[in-house]
Amino acid sequence: MAAVADKSGEAAPVEAAANDKKNNSEVETAKSEPKEFNVQNLVDMFTKLNPLAKEFFPSSYHQNETNNESKFNLVPVDNKSAGNKNNSNRRRRNNFNQGRRRLNGKAFRAQRDDSIRQTVYVSDIDQNVTEEQLAGLFSNCGQVVDCRVCADPHSVLQFAFVEFADEEGARAALNLNGIMLGFYPVRVLPSKTAILPVNPTFLPRSEDEREMCTRTVYCTNIDKKLSQAEVNNFFESACGEVTRLRLLGDNVHSTHIAFIEFAMAESAITALNCSRMVLGTQAIRVSPSKTPVRPRVTRPTLL
Repeated sequence: MAAVADKSGEAAPVEAAANDKKNNSEVETAKSEPKEFNVQNLVDMFTKLNPLAKEFFPSSYHQNETNNESKFNLVPVDNKSAGNKNNSNRRRRNNFNQGRRRLNGKAFRAQRDDSIRQTVYVSDIDQNVTEEQLAGLFSNCGQVVDCRVCADPHSVLQFAFVEFADEEGARAALNLNGIMLGFYPVRVLPSKTAILPVNPTFLPRSEDEREMCTRTVYCTNIDKKLSQAEVNNFFESACGEVTRLRLLGDNVHSTHIAFIEFAMAESAITALNCSRMVLGTQAIRVSPSKTPVRPRVTRPTLL
């Protein structure tokens, strides 16, 4: 009897374990059924979609209208090859432009180097010496192409750059080192820079405009806080009647420049002595002007 009881006692846990395993498999089956059901629903939904519908059609394909029915040509547009062709053309064009820019850069540097060798630097020039007088002095050495007199902010004297038509003229000009011009002996040295050319459209076009240049000065390093009226009043009180003044500036440079035309040429000469004078918070620099101050052109208003 005890043996029978032991056997029945052993069978009870085995039966309970089997029931647990069965219950677990039923639960897993119940859990997996919804997944299979959901996936199947999705498959059914996708199979009902029209693959040729416009909203599902790739933009790289183009549409052909035939027989009054909307049909799509399943041959994709060869954007890649077209793009490669355009890119290759663009690369060729860019390479050509870069080569041309490189050639232009080389030509520009060669021209600049020639200009430097044809230019001399002249310093210690009397304030009363004009560009015409300086060019006349150096014209004995060769053909003078350009002469630019500048005010020196650190001295009462001026300095200048004189460019010749060839290097022989520049070498001959070096022999004038120490010659008296006005009240001071000038120093003549080979130039390390070329003269920056003036826009030809700004140069005088007639005798009247050349006469205007003799009465005009170019002023730089003007305090940005000063108005045109304040600059005008300064030069009128120090030099004489101002007939026209053009004050120019931008957002890049920290100071303004101005072209001041006087009624008399003597006033323009006097204005050259105003270099290094403090106007506002800056020491201005005044030089003879190569360009006249032309009146502004008023455009007719459209009615």
